[in-house]
Amino acid sequence: MGNIQQLDEFLANKIAAGEVVERPASVVKELMENAIDAHSTIIEIELIEAGLSSIRIKDNGEGILEEDLLRAFSRHATSKIKNEHDLFRIKTLGFRGEALPSIASVAKVEIVSSTGDQGAKAVIHGGKLLKQEAASARKGTDIKVEELFFNTPARLKYMKTINTELGNITDIVNRLALSHSEISIRLIHNGRTLLHTNGQGDVRQVLSAIYGIQTVKKMIQFQGDSLDFTVSGWAALPEVTRASKSYISVLVNGRYIKNYGITKAVLEGYQTLLPIGRFPVILLSVEMDPLLVDVNVHPSKQEVRFSKEKELQHVIAETLKKAFREEILIPSGVTEKKEPKKYSEQTTFNWGTAKEQELTPKETEFESPVPEEQISQMFEEPDRQADRTYEQKEKNYEADLIKPQPPKKRIPDISVIGQAHGTYIIGQGEEGLYMIDQHAAQERIKYEYFREKLAQENKETQELLVPLTFDFSGDQYIKVKDNLSLLEDAGVFAEEFGSNSLIVRAHPVWFPEGEESEIIEEMIEQILSDKRVDIYKLREEAAILMSCKRSIKANHYLQKADMEHLVSQLSGCVDPFTCPHGRPVIIHFSSYDMEKMFKRVM
Repeated sequence: MGNIQQLDEFLANKIAAGEVVERPASVVKELMENAIDAHSTIIEIELIEAGLSSIRIKDNGEGILEEDLLRAFSRHATSKIKNEHDLFRIKTLGFRGEALPSIASVAKVEIVSSTGDQGAKAVIHGGKLLKQEAASARKGTDIKVEELFFNTPARLKYMKTINTELGNITDIVNRLALSHSEISIRLIHNGRTLLHTNGQGDVRQVLSAIYGIQTVKKMIQFQGDSLDFTVSGWAALPEVTRASKSYISVLVNGRYIKNYGITKAVLEGYQTLLPIGRFPVILLSVEMDPLLVDVNVHPSKQEVRFSKEKELQHVIAETLKKAFREEILIPSGVTEKKEPKKYSEQTTFNWGTAKEQELTPKETEFESPVPEEQISQMFEEPDRQADRTYEQKEKNYEADLIKPQPPKKRIPDISVIGQAHGTYIIGQGEEGLYMIDQHAAQERIKYEYFREKLAQENKETQELLVPLTFDFSGDQYIKVKDNLSLLEDAGVFAEEFGSNSLIVRAHPVWFPEGEESEIIEEMIEQILSDKRVDIYKLREEAAILMSCKRSIKANHYLQKADMEHLVSQLSGCVDPFTCPHGRPVIIHFSSYDMEKMFKRVM
């Protein structure tokens, strides 16, 4: 007898469960996606002990035929695809046919489903059918998953605390709610409602339910497209930041995904508007031909592969840059008071991951927009949602996207009054009082000057009487030598010099005198440290480094004429609101703010 055996279906399902069902959040994700694919308009998720004890999901979708109910719990059984042609044009969230059998193999499952004309019930424990019978039920599906991993105790060891597991679930539910604002979604934990969206198709309402109204007030809408992609969404102003990338939500054809390249493009779109170590709050939606994206890369279906990723990254970054250049990004010096927080056990729920541990509730408690007495009626008489179809937009890729033109003036006319602590320039305008950080302002001015110089094709260079010499280890030398063209694109001309050494014979004439060697060393260090080196980033880092040199420091007192000249230069900047490191340059106190502080208005 040979050594290779065919695994029985029971064991195969348990193995598949290890890939598909990692934790309670995985179960919620898979079952919610099934409900969405069934054209549900209402989905209710009820949890006990963060889903470790019980997960119950009800929807008012199309339901499952009685004859299909057990077949749905067999491996690779799906109604979503019929052949290989369908696999490359997937528009549904689920399609692999692994979710239900995987869940049923490691839990106790009870399902009741009806298509409206007939209903059926099945009870499956650990992959074994215990009961199957006809049932009277409203149209839709009601599935309960209890004692997850009861028959695989080793898996339970990897579960985290209830708060951590609940954080993972709320993360998934929130993102699915954002991607389907046309569906009313309610999340209940131990009898308490944590999220409730109204299903009216208003993304801002869902954003408010998740982030709070004050955050959404500081979000702007953006939209851009090319021949292959349409990108749109809502982005928080740079003054609203978080400590992790978890608040960057990316949807592709309605599917929540994770992709390093797209996240990188989002951060490039914010460019120097964010402080170091801080990240934006953003909802980004990408619509594209399904042929250009492979969603069958991983069983979780969260990782995808794009055919034209570079083009997509460019559209995203340029769309965001264009959107921000149409906004006045001067933050207010007055912090709005938040409403008292109302929470108990859900203190640890938020949009980020449990790992971040910035776990706070949303800023304002969300009031349910759907009265309780209407919920059952809505389950019985759902409004059908039309199937979405993708329409490729044939618009000129160059139109207003590649090089967006900023407004002529980004900041208002400011009359200099004086200086505070040798650090801040005080000015006034029609809209109130302004404070300008003189060091940050000059950094921004210098940064834009050097960035423009580095981007010029015909760079003015100067030959050095005494060339600069740089020594490296063997592996460093090979990498730098392979990327000498990048240095040349930045105006630095280097050549081999002996063993593991390079000499620089020419560099741009506008390199700050006495700091040429340090700047070139920094550029070389970037080549050595980056896995993927590109000329854009090399120029960017060089411009930032040069802008920091010899800018006016704090505690440096200026004459009024110098302050006026600095403000004039700042007003000519493309992005005068932050320094290259993302710190604010200018802060505004409106006339109303000041009158309110002095109790002239109440």
